[in-house]
Amino acid sequence: MKVAYVLNTYPQPSHSFIRREVQALERQGVEVIRLAMRPSETVLVDPGDQREGQRTHYVLKAGPLGLLAALLAAAGATPGRFLAALKLAMRMGRVSAAGRLRHLIYLAEAAYVARRCKAAGVDHMHAHFGTNATTVALLAQELNGVPYSFTTHGPEEFDAPHALSLGEKVNRAAFAAAISSFGKSQLSRWADFGSWDRLKVVHCGIEPEKFSDPAPMPGGALRLVAIGRFVEQKGQMLLLRAMRQIVAENPEVHLTLIGDGEMRPDLEAEIHRAGLQDHVSLTGWLDEAGVRAELAASHVLVMPSFAEGLPMVVMEAMAAARPVLATYVAGTPELVVEGQTGWLVPAGDAQGLVDAVAEIAKLPQERLAAMGTAGRARVLERHDSDREAEKLAALFQESKAVDCPQTRTD
Repeated sequence: MKVAYVLNTYPQPSHSFIRREVQALERQGVEVIRLAMRPSETVLVDPGDQREGQRTHYVLKAGPLGLLAALLAAAGATPGRFLAALKLAMRMGRVSAAGRLRHLIYLAEAAYVARRCKAAGVDHMHAHFGTNATTVALLAQELNGVPYSFTTHGPEEFDAPHALSLGEKVNRAAFAAAISSFGKSQLSRWADFGSWDRLKVVHCGIEPEKFSDPAPMPGGALRLVAIGRFVEQKGQMLLLRAMRQIVAENPEVHLTLIGDGEMRPDLEAEIHRAGLQDHVSLTGWLDEAGVRAELAASHVLVMPSFAEGLPMVVMEAMAAARPVLATYVAGTPELVVEGQTGWLVPAGDAQGLVDAVAEIAKLPQERLAAMGTAGRARVLERHDSDREAEKLAALFQESKAVDCPQTRTD
């Protein structure tokens, strides 16, 4: 079976789960064509991401004239389908913050994608995130009749479901996957009742062989690590403010922040303002080996997010036999079990983080190691990338055997 992955920006350091999924599908015998709108502006430090970039075809490199040519060719070849796609794009643009002009651009991108999919004999299109990539896949289906599906992650899709026409995207899809039961419940809010049977849970996966020999719990003073883009929703600023009190009570605690992003200057300023230079390190983005090394040197992963889907870094930390301190948001409690594999605190509660770290600091190394072992068993059971890819491949095959959902003309 041949599947086109329709993506916005790919590969990205924070989206390595897509790369793992694609490669796991290929191990299942699925031929995957990578069609991304644009490459990442972030320098790719991981060799796996670099190789993926070389295998990806970038739609916007066709330039305005190339996209216009694809649009005109679609209008001439199948005028009925083109008119339906144009009406759909305009209707979606009317409710979107992006507007109708942007949706005309999405239609041109869709025409280009539809043409490449037809030329390659693609059986199915799949997108990640229910945002513009799924819009392109939906419009491409309208143009070429190839079924599409998409995976939602959250929280972006659930923050603006009407503006993203999320319900319509679900209703027109062969299926819509969510990475957690929480995500599936959110899709159920916007989809027609008749579409509920096409809502599926397909977890993001880890590659167990990369965590086959987890490092023993280190000795010494408590070391925390947090991993993620430096953006408001990830909660790093709240964690730094909690660190002031944490360090006052436990001066030997150290925090490593792995990642980068627009908020880095603010985080650096807060570190200096609070006098935390000796207690907080910023590494920038690391490759997978670098992340595993930092996890091995730490005792606990901290995920202080205000909003999430189901963070890959939580899965990776648990696979590395490290307990997790996380906020009680979205799908995280489906993986982190209070008192067994980690600790859960309310989102936005700095004092909750302080109190949890104070509790952790009192625990013997043997207790932390036992929690890490329990977490490792849980994540390996629920998030093996090959098993999840097998589910996804079966869903793709089913889409060939059934008709696409009836498109609506209202």
